[in-house]
Amino acid sequence: MPERTESESRKLLRRLRDVLAVPGKGQDRLDAITHLIADSMGTEVCSIYLFRDEDTLELCATEGLKKAAVHQTRMKLGEGLVGRVARTGQPVNTANAPAEKGFRYMPETGEEIFSSFLGVPIQRVGEKLGVLVVQSRTGRLFSEDEVYAVEVVAMVLAEMTELGAFTGDDGAMRALHKQPAMFRGATGQEGAAEGRVWLHEPRVVVTNPVADDPLTEIDRIRGAVGELRVSIEDLLEAEELDKEQKQVLEAYRMFAQSRGWLRRMEEDIMRGLSAEAAVEKEQSAARARMEQVPDAYLRERLQDLDDLSNRLLRILTGQGADTGAQMPDNPVLVARNIGPAELLDYGRKLKGVVLEEGSVGSHAAIVARALAIPLVIHAARITGEALNGDHILVDGDQGIVHLRPEETVARAFRDKIAMQAEAQKRYASLRGLPAQAKCGTTIHLHMNAGLMADLPSLEGSGAEGVGLFRTELQFLIRNKMPQRAELAALYARVMDAAGGRRVAFRTLDIGSDKVLPYMKPNDEPNPAMGWRALRVGLDKPGVLRMQVQALIRAANGRPLTIMFPFVTEHGEFAEARGHVLREIHREKSLGHRVPERLEIGAMCETPSLAFAPQAFFELTDFVSIGGNDLKQFFFAADRENERVRRRYDTLNLSFLAFLEQIVARCAVSDTPLSFCGEDAGRPIEALALAALGIGTLSMRPASVGPVKALIRRVDLTEARAVIDRARAEGAESARPALMDWLAAQPE
Repeated sequence: MPERTESESRKLLRRLRDVLAVPGKGQDRLDAITHLIADSMGTEVCSIYLFRDEDTLELCATEGLKKAAVHQTRMKLGEGLVGRVARTGQPVNTANAPAEKGFRYMPETGEEIFSSFLGVPIQRVGEKLGVLVVQSRTGRLFSEDEVYAVEVVAMVLAEMTELGAFTGDDGAMRALHKQPAMFRGATGQEGAAEGRVWLHEPRVVVTNPVADDPLTEIDRIRGAVGELRVSIEDLLEAEELDKEQKQVLEAYRMFAQSRGWLRRMEEDIMRGLSAEAAVEKEQSAARARMEQVPDAYLRERLQDLDDLSNRLLRILTGQGADTGAQMPDNPVLVARNIGPAELLDYGRKLKGVVLEEGSVGSHAAIVARALAIPLVIHAARITGEALNGDHILVDGDQGIVHLRPEETVARAFRDKIAMQAEAQKRYASLRGLPAQAKCGTTIHLHMNAGLMADLPSLEGSGAEGVGLFRTELQFLIRNKMPQRAELAALYARVMDAAGGRRVAFRTLDIGSDKVLPYMKPNDEPNPAMGWRALRVGLDKPGVLRMQVQALIRAANGRPLTIMFPFVTEHGEFAEARGHVLREIHREKSLGHRVPERLEIGAMCETPSLAFAPQAFFELTDFVSIGGNDLKQFFFAADRENERVRRRYDTLNLSFLAFLEQIVARCAVSDTPLSFCGEDAGRPIEALALAALGIGTLSMRPASVGPVKALIRRVDLTEARAVIDRARAEGAESARPALMDWLAAQPE
């Protein structure tokens, strides 16, 4: 690279830093910067566009275009060349802007006389803040060095925007991290919480984007990369690394040893950036590439580079994960994603959890349900907007998060929480009463669990037992397969805590979105319909038998209930049941105590099992409808896909008719039937299920009270008649008819 170019670039950044150092209003600074860049680049135009909201860019300063257009010219993301740069995160460099596809002519700016156009994104670690544009009358392509120089300047502008150097009174110049913001995600766990933000990975703040001495900065970056490489080697040499952890660290080592990665950062430093800013520039470029890459494997590798950059920044800045900040009294955890073990470490001190990623069936969601913590997933960009200590409201029911809410929003939210608390007091008075409808029918209400932390809720909720105990969490939160003795001790504690109440232990349900960290991942195109649950157990009978042995030993002569997940045909259940009976015989022959009563049941989570031969219903001791999976397969609507998961109603009369078939099949053989899933805990849905003849419902503990309260005030025979009448009238769903009928019922 020519020394002249390096010097000019550093000179521009020093002039830029000097301008930023002068006290003044944000608008004055932006005006001075556009003049400075145009002058240094030898162009007639320099303009800065900043995001007014997530979809709208606003012209905030210009040298060369009409001043009257400032704060008046706006465009949508993707609109025009500026919008294209903002959407893609990639530069646009053209000698003939009006001829470019997507060019938008804005007459109020007077830009029609300028042919050449170079636009680069102003972005910071994946957070898009705006676009920097230079234009000239002469039709020419800007050189590679010029593009590079403008990108470096944009990087500094991004850092200074983040630090609040360009704040104004309105629109795109409002201070970052100060204004109210709403994030619409998806429900991971219902409930509402108010608290203060606690970032799982505090953001690194770069306060020195421009450096005077490039050689000193290069020494710093080389020293930090060397320290990073040593730390990765140390981790690789650690004992008890599972295969997946080792693969991640191998990827880290590959990037850390990459000469190209270090060379690019050194080139950025020679252009005038500090070591920290050079790392962030590479990190931002990786994030931008990540958004454009369709291949999942390549996206994962770019994610590795992103994580590695964060490690390097923490070495350079000394800003470790422990920043010295104290966790607030009512913390709401905000993270890109989090594993189950890490979430368990926080425990019940958390008021809520908000994730940028995650899924409704993820490990974190399962733990959040166990801890009864409201969880919102898919809250895009919240880790870039939230700061430790920010006031936050989490509406898990609606999948909405309010960050730094206005007081009117906070008051309405508190009213909602107060109403829920008042309702819970009313439900507490019903705790010892049965869920007996006015017609005399009693519905048995059980709770779902997956951790010892769940079990105290058994007494307080009024549930009669545990209709589903998820055993996979003990496998998911470890780095290696748990030992039989460990599992037996845990299952024994669960039974002890249940105090003689029935606990249905579901055998290991992995696969789909629940992958063991120490099991080789399978790259399946549709994992929800792939190698999962009982299919894994039958293919790896050693694991299944070990778990069954642990359950038998935990029971130690007490009654034992085992339930197999995702049974799709009679033969699968018969084979799995055979494993249990053989282990019972084996334990007995070894002189160990065996359960005084044994129940072996199946979860009906696919439509196929509803059509199994009658021999299946006679062989199984009970059937539990797994509503979450059954509904997604019935409607062919992925419950992880927000576009379709809310499209289909549980009270759709076609689905209710299908459930009636299962009720009828079980009735012929007098097989006990229950319903387990989110819908069991929703009062209107629970009412309909009970009216169809499903006598046992299993739900999260907080739902037992509301469901019991509704069932006790209605006649299920009448509710069934309402459903039948809606069907006869050709309705698509029974919901409207049931809602109208309930409105007419006395409180």
